[in-house]
Amino acid sequence: MAYNLLTINVAMTTKNQDNPIYSIGTAARMLGVSVQTLRLYESEGLIIISKTEGNQRIYSDSDIERLRCIRKAINEDKISIGGMKRLHGMIPCWDIIKCSSEERNACPAFKNHLGGCWTYKHEHSVCAELDCRSCNVYKLSSDCGHIKEQIKNITLVHHEQLLEHSPVYDEVAAGAVS
Repeated sequence: MAYNLLTINVAMTTKNQDNPIYSIGTAARMLGVSVQTLRLYESEGLIIISKTEGNQRIYSDSDIERLRCIRKAINEDKISIGGMKRLHGMIPCWDIIKCSSEERNACPAFKNHLGGCWTYKHEHSVCAELDCRSCNVYKLSSDCGHIKEQIKNITLVHHEQLLEHSPVYDEVAAGAVS
């Protein structure tokens, strides 16, 4: 497989961004928040952090960016932690991961909307084998604008599917309604 310089650069940048290097105190100073605030975000399921062998929390540049997004949503957009959890719960993870309908119907993240799919225990599904920190759903949810795009896209798809199965759509498609 041939790699060009851009591919290698992007892969190295992503790997470096995901490399946990900051202690919780350093991360708190970088963000202008308390250590307790970072622990709260973790306990509420807004972020999944890495830990050292000694159980010390460590943060990557990607984690810092995610936390900046969280801070912006709270301070500028006035979204509460509960509101953010519900927004994360509306991300159509089943569509991103491409779960089977059987897996989707058995999945607690599909049935509930109280938090991102990474906050649920997954058994007997494709997600059971995945590391949530490296999952596309978790990574995409770090970008505040992307959450809205995912919800809009899934809404459009379902709207189109509903139209295709409605009697009015059938009449318009047949040319009976003008």
